[in-house]
Amino acid sequence: MWIQQNPSAPAALADLQGRAVGLKFECNQCHTEVFTDLIGVPAPNPMADSAEHAENHEIEEIKCPGCEMTHEIEIDSTFEGVTFKVSDVAEGKVSYQVAQ
Repeated sequence: MWIQQNPSAPAALADLQGRAVGLKFECNQCHTEVFTDLIGVPAPNPMADSAEHAENHEIEEIKCPGCEMTHEIEIDSTFEGVTFKVSDVAEGKVSYQVAQ
């Protein structure tokens, strides 16, 4: 089941920590629907001295199969939750699916 990311609220950390997710989004250049391979969701840094320093992220790249545009994918994980950012894709246009 695909879940549309809410740009104003991160996804629940408890649902995603230690799991792998697939992302899908529409390429802003050619409007092809792009699906990623599974990407691991990093855990926040429990040894951090503040919530601000606890943020951890994973960065990947994917080429659009329609136009070969390279999109950078960033998964940010904090104790408040997980957000998914894709370069050149508007907020609210990214969906995720948790691997079984």
